[in-house]
Amino acid sequence: MPGGRLTQQERQQIALGLADGLAYAEIARRLDRPTSTVTREVMRNGGPAAYRADLAHRATEQRTHRRGQTAPRESTAPAQAHGRDPEAVREYEEIFTTALIQSGTPKMMARVMTCLYTADSGSLTAAELVQRLQVSPASVSKAVAFLDGQGLVRRERDERRRERYVVDDDIWYQSMIASARSIAQIVETARQGVGVLGPRTPAGTRLENIARFLDFIAESTIRSADQAREVLHTKPETAPGQPTETESDGDSDGDSGSPAGSAG
Repeated sequence: MPGGRLTQQERQQIALGLADGLAYAEIARRLDRPTSTVTREVMRNGGPAAYRADLAHRATEQRTHRRGQTAPRESTAPAQAHGRDPEAVREYEEIFTTALIQSGTPKMMARVMTCLYTADSGSLTAAELVQRLQVSPASVSKAVAFLDGQGLVRRERDERRRERYVVDDDIWYQSMIASARSIAQIVETARQGVGVLGPRTPAGTRLENIARFLDFIAESTIRSADQAREVLHTKPETAPGQPTETESDGDSDGDSGSPAGSAG
């Protein structure tokens, strides 16, 4: 049934579909399941490259068992804002954390980042992180120190003089710029190698081609980041393609077939 838990046989079909290079939507169609179910299943169990049906099934059974054991403690957690489904939020947090881990972020740091990104305020205190993650204060402190050193979070004091950890709207912009600068350093180093090895030698030609390729990537990254930077500061009510409250009210008497927010 689409609403029931995945069976071991279904997980084997997911693994076969991934091995055949099928998209999540196609695998879901064959299983008569929502695409989100397949996406969540794969991402929380190692991603498309590392997914194993037997390991995924065993991990799910273990999570279910742990959930039953920790139910009394979790029952004291605050209710989700905006009418969100707590289970759906928890599962999404697992997916987002897995995506960050696969991009190279250490596990605890990824969990802290997920908490901060999914908090409406974009900021939490150490105590709030400890409560949400159910880990020790030392683990949170270590994770925050790492993220602060990488420029991925910043610290500030609230009105009660408590230290809060904040994800700034510009973090991804700064991250892209830092990445482009790192690439530019490799470009410079590669071109130094061309001078040492000789521009007309196979090794020198290889390094020059690498330098040209990475130089293009670095310049494109900086240009794209500058052009798209304002997207990071877009508020929900002015998001591209979404009508404002006034527009929504005005459209109620108009032609409902016209796409809201379309450019003329």
